[in-house]
Amino acid sequence: MKFYVTTPAGIEDIACKEIEKLGGKVVEVRENRGRVFFEGGEDLIPKVNFFSRCSERVILLLHKGRFNKLDDIYTEMKEIDYYLLEGKTFAIRSSRIGNHDFTSIDVSRYAGQAVIDSFLDRYGERLKVNLDEPEVIIRVDVINDEFLVGIDTTGDRALHKRWWRVYNHPAHLNCAIACAMLKLAKWKKGKNLVDPMCGSGTIPIEGALIEREVPAGKNRDFAYFRIIGKVIPAYKEEDIHLDIYGIEKFEKHLRGAIENAKSAGVDDTIQFTIGDATKLKGSYDCIVTNPPYGLRIGSKRLIGRLYEKFIPRIKDCMHDDSKAVIITTEIDLLKRIVGESKLSILHERTVRYGGLQAKIFVLAL
Repeated sequence: MKFYVTTPAGIEDIACKEIEKLGGKVVEVRENRGRVFFEGGEDLIPKVNFFSRCSERVILLLHKGRFNKLDDIYTEMKEIDYYLLEGKTFAIRSSRIGNHDFTSIDVSRYAGQAVIDSFLDRYGERLKVNLDEPEVIIRVDVINDEFLVGIDTTGDRALHKRWWRVYNHPAHLNCAIACAMLKLAKWKKGKNLVDPMCGSGTIPIEGALIEREVPAGKNRDFAYFRIIGKVIPAYKEEDIHLDIYGIEKFEKHLRGAIENAKSAGVDDTIQFTIGDATKLKGSYDCIVTNPPYGLRIGSKRLIGRLYEKFIPRIKDCMHDDSKAVIITTEIDLLKRIVGESKLSILHERTVRYGGLQAKIFVLAL
């Protein structure tokens, strides 16, 4: 069977390693375009959905083609056998990247008609459409002159939208990116971890869930339940204590972080405290954080002051084996202050999420 996962653009290599570890054979990685194509058995449908921390959707690939006009998409999609839809309602969910003389709504209309006509020709039955609660979701991704057709095994709720989030920070970090940052920091049990600007607790919580081996897909439904049945892979959680700290300046967000940690079942191993990141004290193995960008909250002037105080402060809390991982849109500002602070940039990469282009930096002494 052929599949692809979508992931935040820029962390495809990390999602790729997850898929390979789960038994998938990766055949194509589209770097900075948020897609990893792989092959394997049906067992990968529940495994990747349940265990992947850096993927957003798992798509069973039915067709990959090129087109010049919308009629081409209709013609090629009409040739696909949609046997999995027998007796089920369906909906088209389309996305579009590039310059076209049509909209995503147009794509959905042509694609939907192709599915209906194909099934009617093959099986003599007219499929029913249910746009709100379909039993099967067919994804049609249009990327410039290419289109991908597949069955969404995840569902409308993407994998990065974790079950534990009961409090929403206005600028919370995508969980898939948080997990990628933790992997870049080489976070593991036996080390300590701090997020000095933890907001609603995404990074500390995901750090605890990783090392306790709690699946990212726990406590949720998947679209594949309605296709291959409610298959849940076997797993065993580790009940271990971890040395994790979450520091937040604003009490409202700190209370939210604590509620999120309780929801995730990891409040017993994360120490949350009110504090100022520019006054951070202690010695840490892994400092992983998502500071304000001055786009959604804060202001550019205040962000500059924050970085000028915060970056030298984390240097004083690092040792020779420490790693600090920071995501920001203030790329030039961070590079300047890192240079002035005599910190080394071990790695940097561009990531995109929520309409923003940011960079992840891995720093060391």
